[in-house]
Amino acid sequence: MRISLLSEVFPEPGELLAERLSDAREAGAVLTVLPELPLDPWWPAGERAADEAAEAPGGPRHERLADAARTAGMALVGGAIVRDPDTGTRRNTALVFDAGGELIASYAKTHLPHEPGFWETAHYEPGSEPPELVPGFELTLGLQICSDVQRPSGCELLAAHGVAAILHPRATERASWPRWRRVLQANAQCAACYVLSVNRAGPDGVGIGGPSLVVDPDGEVALESEEALVIAELDAEAVRAARRGYPGYLDRPGGVYAKGWSALGPVPGNPIR
Repeated sequence: MRISLLSEVFPEPGELLAERLSDAREAGAVLTVLPELPLDPWWPAGERAADEAAEAPGGPRHERLADAARTAGMALVGGAIVRDPDTGTRRNTALVFDAGGELIASYAKTHLPHEPGFWETAHYEPGSEPPELVPGFELTLGLQICSDVQRPSGCELLAAHGVAAILHPRATERASWPRWRRVLQANAQCAACYVLSVNRAGPDGVGIGGPSLVVDPDGEVALESEEALVIAELDAEAVRAARRGYPGYLDRPGGVYAKGWSALGPVPGNPIR
């Protein structure tokens, strides 16, 4: 399975996104992953939420992504800040479209930073649902968004469901890239699956920048590039081999984990005990 990682952002309406997707399709990709909030300026650079940053389900950003996927005949992972029409709750949401432009999966970012350049808790609420598998592809896929991988429980949950590749849109600073690379490699090795991470093209005034990365199921870097469009080729047998080897074959006793988490209740930040 070939997946393209496209690090460009497309804040202005037009045909450019569909053209880039067509380039990826011609290179043999069946799915393109865009970075975090790819149709927007980086709103969390500011400390106050803008009304125009969010949309109802099926809103204009949703439609732009669906139209681009449909026009290019290419499945697509994009995203938007989606506002619940009943509660007004806003969430940073990855949206997955098939090659016909139909929404087939979504996932809301769970772990939100709150620091200069990344005032995310001022712009949207954390997701409240665990990650699920994305249907309809040759390999089983899952989603995590940016800081979610810094708490690897989501990756491990996807691994327990048999994911072959975790798709990871992000918006991270160039200066912190070595720390992110270590985390992404560790998650791939421990989950025995591919991790495909695509960053926003910077700068956005806050130092965003750095490469796209593909890590194989043994935790080795298979591709690292700052080219706008890169193609990753995923091998199902590599996933199966990693699951047969160490640490892939180790059990994941979900009931034991659940018992420990339920005894704690909510744990804000990183308390010192």
